[in-house]
Amino acid sequence: MKKILLTFFALSLVLSSCEFDKGFEELNVNPAKASQIDVANKFASVILQTSGGRYENWRASLIYQSVMIQHFSSTAGYWSGDRYFRNDGYATSLWDRYYPSAVKEIEDIKAQLTSEGNSGSEMGMARILRVFIYSRLTDLHGDIPYSEAGQGYTNGILKPKYDAQQDIYMDMLKELEAAVAQLGSSTTMGAGDIMFQGDMAKWKAWGNSMMLRLAMRLTKADSATAKAWAEKAVAAGTMTSNDHIAMVQHTDGPEGINKNGHGEVFDADGNPRISKTFVDWMKDDPRLPILAARRSDGSTAIADLIGMPNGSTGVTVPDTSIYAEPNRGVITGRDAPMVFQTYAEVRLLKAEMAFRGWSVPGDAKTHYEAGVKAAMQMLSQLYKNAAAISDAQVADYLAAKPYDAAKGWEMISEQYWAATLLNEYESFSNWRRTGYPTLIPTNDPGNVTGGTIPRRLIYPTGEESTNADNFAAAIARQGPNDFKTRVWWDK
Repeated sequence: MKKILLTFFALSLVLSSCEFDKGFEELNVNPAKASQIDVANKFASVILQTSGGRYENWRASLIYQSVMIQHFSSTAGYWSGDRYFRNDGYATSLWDRYYPSAVKEIEDIKAQLTSEGNSGSEMGMARILRVFIYSRLTDLHGDIPYSEAGQGYTNGILKPKYDAQQDIYMDMLKELEAAVAQLGSSTTMGAGDIMFQGDMAKWKAWGNSMMLRLAMRLTKADSATAKAWAEKAVAAGTMTSNDHIAMVQHTDGPEGINKNGHGEVFDADGNPRISKTFVDWMKDDPRLPILAARRSDGSTAIADLIGMPNGSTGVTVPDTSIYAEPNRGVITGRDAPMVFQTYAEVRLLKAEMAFRGWSVPGDAKTHYEAGVKAAMQMLSQLYKNAAAISDAQVADYLAAKPYDAAKGWEMISEQYWAATLLNEYESFSNWRRTGYPTLIPTNDPGNVTGGTIPRRLIYPTGEESTNADNFAAAIARQGPNDFKTRVWWDK
């Protein structure tokens, strides 16, 4: 595996734009194009680019989303999201990285497969991954370049239009349905499939599970469409166990994208602590000593695990060593997996479907309990040093905190929030959709939201000059380019 990733790391340097490349004029423009590289090699590269490097995982994932959603907390001033400061470079980091890398590469792969007449498993896999890439971008920013994105070289589109998020979502759902239908019983991707190692059953399950996720994202904006697509996804067959988790298994080397981007952040930055909101909610939960450890001595004893309040500063909290941090012996490794979607999430979404009275086999309580169990027991599967949580421990937890139908959606959503620690893109999106858990905002004097938790991250300001007409159209349709403007599905 390490040898394979070494090869793909080298490829990623060839395929990706310069780290500081910004603006669409530069995307895909390659007048001295080399001979075509095999799609299997490109596919491994784009998976790694989608998982992301230290840059965007530090800024968009951790510095902003993880503290806004109150998984983590930090007193460091540059952790802008904890107190709702505006740092344009940090808040646009996913956009700045994805468009020159993951977007460019997946569009190139799709174009190459089309030119080669490949309409089978390889095209289906590429289309599923493509939807995942764009779903992250649109969920975080709203209206984005989609239908014309990444086509600077292939179609000469240097100033792509911003598609309306509603249109993007309708197309992504159709894309997933068509993509799953293209998957056969095998693939020629070989070692290039570093997610599921050529297992088409797992690709089908992920495609349908992502369809369920995107369908449920629409519950506020278009409940009827959400219901129709969610039921279609479930009928088609979603994940059935923790063996179906969609993730990238990283390695501790060489330099760059083969390493887990979060792991690289934790190596470089000792500031993040576990939020008081998260620790207080997790008391008596067997996951807590796996996920958290006291900074001063590494203790994982429940009594030693204290969460740090969000909005803390070096003045209000001069000594942060007493607070719990992400458990560095378990979940912060550079060789840890980067998770895209889990079976636990799927079962909890099905629990919400049942809660709403939609057509899904099983009742809300059954799916809720299965989701909690999967979330607890996946930790020892994901992290080699994680203690296994037994069936008896799960049963004890559920007996102490039984599912209450009167508070069903709240309980389901809170468990989803807990299960998506370190999948901050998904956690932030689902919190905006559901409103759970109930979070108390910070209100730093320097905040730019009026003391409310941001609803999106902003567009790069450079877009206003490099893609002016399309940028202006997006602003006119969606609203001001600030943290308070809600994306379509959040209105």
